[in-house]
Amino acid sequence: MTDQKERGPGSARGGSRRSLTRDQPALGISLMVASTVVFSVLLVCVKILSDRYSLIEVSFFRCFFSLLPMTPLLLGRRRWRMVRVRRISGHFWRAVLGTGSMVCGFAAYHLMPLGNAVAISFMAPLVLTALSVPMLGERVGIHRWSAVIVGFGGVLVIVNPVAEEVTLGVAVAIGAAIAQALSMVTIRQLNRLDPPLAIVFYFMLFSTLFTGLPLPFVWQAPSGTDWALFVLMGGTGCVGQYLMTRAFSLAPAAVISPFNYVGLLWATLLGWIFWGDVLTPNVILGAAVVIASGLYILYRETRKRARDTNRPDPGAPPLDPAKGREAL
Repeated sequence: MTDQKERGPGSARGGSRRSLTRDQPALGISLMVASTVVFSVLLVCVKILSDRYSLIEVSFFRCFFSLLPMTPLLLGRRRWRMVRVRRISGHFWRAVLGTGSMVCGFAAYHLMPLGNAVAISFMAPLVLTALSVPMLGERVGIHRWSAVIVGFGGVLVIVNPVAEEVTLGVAVAIGAAIAQALSMVTIRQLNRLDPPLAIVFYFMLFSTLFTGLPLPFVWQAPSGTDWALFVLMGGTGCVGQYLMTRAFSLAPAAVISPFNYVGLLWATLLGWIFWGDVLTPNVILGAAVVIASGLYILYRETRKRARDTNRPDPGAPPLDPAKGREAL
């Protein structure tokens, strides 16, 4: 962590704020765990509502009620500058992939036990690692490739294609994970050009439009109780996204990311409470393999970034080994 004396007086204010946020890993972990609880409530709402309404209608209200809280933040001419982007087409295609992933994910939650669907969704970081080579030009070493292969083996253990036929729920869950990985690739590309608020805003905007266009053909008027569930679903989506984003601002990703897997615990618990679902031994074993592979990939990426950060600049003055600073 950069000390304030090294930053200089000109950056003391902004640098101090950054130093303070990165000095709170306990709070960051707490917010990440809280986000998994909130997202699990969202999944329960999705599973309940998808039994009564079409996936298009459920997806629309998920996006619409998440977009509403963002609109007051953009009122005023100057505030709209926060969502100015260089290429709107990139945000359009990111929303296409993200919406496809969301609809397929909702279908999986409807067709499968909640814990099983969440366990399969954890393969998305593995797919992202594999896609980062051809799509982002990143270099993936033998260690991370090995983790990807082992992780996909864990997915096969969850699916268990030998003992039973691959169901429609499994197929759409895998499709959702692949679409999510593709969406994450586009987010990495967009982060190089545009601010995070703009990326989130245009995803919510476009996904609301995409799911709203076919809505008249599948519309079914919600009841009073279901309206409350729709609002709760959208609200938890917005709150969960904020908590997760805030958590990553308070501590490094290597500290925060592993706690995302706590979501499997909540999904399993809620699935048992509401529907009596119990994870089978193959799902537990496969999920453990997938999670371990994801954590190992995270560990290798963290080490790689640390090496790249500490690598000396070829154009910088040589270091004085006796004093540990630049020799003048």
